[in-house]
Amino acid sequence: MINRLTSEERASQLAGLHGWQSVAGRDAIQRHFRFADFNEAFGFMTRVAIKAQEMNHHPEWFNVYNRVEITLSTHEADGLTTRDVELASFIDSIAPGPLAT
Repeated sequence: MINRLTSEERASQLAGLHGWQSVAGRDAIQRHFRFADFNEAFGFMTRVAIKAQEMNHHPEWFNVYNRVEITLSTHEADGLTTRDVELASFIDSIAPGPLAT
C-alpha cells in the first residue's frame, strides 16, 4: 500500500514542481496547459498517457482543443503520494514552455 505524503514530504517534494496548484477541497494538485493547436495538445496527452500506463498511475484530465487540464491524486491513498510527484515531474519535463499556463 502506498501512503499519502506527510506535511514535510509535501513541502519538499512539491517545491520542485512547476505551475502545479492545490485543488480546493481535495488532496490533489492540478496544472493547466495551453498548446498551439489540438494536434500538439493531443501529442502531449499521448506522451503523458504512455508514462502513466508504465507507472500504472493514471491522471484525471480534461481536454478542449488546445487546452489540457491535469489533476493528480492517488485514489488508493485518498490523496497525494510520491506517485503523483513522479508523474508531475515527468509532465513538467515534457511541458511546452511559453504556452503552459
